[in-house]
Amino acid sequence: MINIPKGTKDILPSQVYLWQHVEKTARETARRYGFREIRTPTFEHTELFLRGVGDTTDIVNKEMYTFLDKGGRSVTLRPEGTAGVARAFCENGLAGGAMPFKGYYLISAFRYERPQAGRLREFHQFGAELYGSAGAFADAEAISLADAFLKSLGLCEVSLQINSIGCKQCRAVYQQALRDYFRPHLAQMCEDCRARFEKNPLRMIDCKEEGCKRYTAAAPRMIDYLCEDCRSHFEQVKELLKESGIHFTVDSSIVRGLDYYSRTVFEFTSSAAGAQGTVLGGGRYDTLLEQMGEKAVPAVGFAAGLERLLMVMAAEGASIPEEPKADCYLLGMDELSRKKAFSLAETLRKSGISCEIDLMERSVKAQFKYADKLGARYVAVIGETECREGVAEVKEMATSSSERVKFEELAQYLLQRKK
Repeated sequence: MINIPKGTKDILPSQVYLWQHVEKTARETARRYGFREIRTPTFEHTELFLRGVGDTTDIVNKEMYTFLDKGGRSVTLRPEGTAGVARAFCENGLAGGAMPFKGYYLISAFRYERPQAGRLREFHQFGAELYGSAGAFADAEAISLADAFLKSLGLCEVSLQINSIGCKQCRAVYQQALRDYFRPHLAQMCEDCRARFEKNPLRMIDCKEEGCKRYTAAAPRMIDYLCEDCRSHFEQVKELLKESGIHFTVDSSIVRGLDYYSRTVFEFTSSAAGAQGTVLGGGRYDTLLEQMGEKAVPAVGFAAGLERLLMVMAAEGASIPEEPKADCYLLGMDELSRKKAFSLAETLRKSGISCEIDLMERSVKAQFKYADKLGARYVAVIGETECREGVAEVKEMATSSSERVKFEELAQYLLQRKK
């Protein structure tokens, strides 16, 4: 027996409808905001993530699935969606089209990390990207789309935290303030923090090591070092969210885990599934394309992990549509009636009716039991008499009432009762 790889999970037919509900909600919410789907490759050249995600991040340093292909080229299974969309935006000349560019994706992604609840080595994301606008309205729209998506899933215990991590200019001043603060404590901090000290001390604030948290908790706050432009931008974002009725709190500890973020960053968190956890996060990344060697284009976006979302939905008891059931089961009592049931099934399916027939040569009693397990609303019984008279005995399973319906009228009969 060959078992499933660690950190991956089968999504069985009994669970897929839950995923389809989340995916359908994502697509519909994105459509209302004018976002269109974009699909990028599952793997990219490793350099894309080194330059896009950032070489000081845990993703690049510890978690990427990177390998040499048969041509000796280094390729990586995507650990997130933004870098791939950025590459596609540039490579396909989308900046030359109508702006802003608004795209969304539903993808699988891969990170080599310790599997835990809501976090797997192969996981799935819904993400949205908006390119072309540097204004606060774009930030507010991205947050509004995320908020609408989560509310459409019926999540009530999710809260929004926002922060600003400034631009290149004011962040340089802040990073020096961080170095001055952390320098006396470096010997007591973890190896990762010591490595980030010179390259990107902002990453130190995001450290999860308990020994480091006592120092990061008292570190200087970026929000106190914002330049006038960044401060004004952040104030406008907050004003737009208030006017839209989107509740939030300012959390100066949010820096996000990727190097490409600037100015606005945000997270939607929930404690419904146990420990406080992020269910959706994002922000502005005006320097991402520049980091990739392209012309700078302002951008903002977010991503949500579907595994974590489904876990939170279950914990909150969010309302989820029932799994679709068969509209009708066509029960053949003998060889002749089974053939008739088969041809009738094709007619019904072409009319948009979901139906099932016996493929296991079950007895009549066993077929009724199987139809009940399927949750079929109706069972159309066909025997020798029914074949001769051209009718089916249609039984409604919930009430046990029955009615004789001509074969040629069966599709219309069932369609009327679906309404």
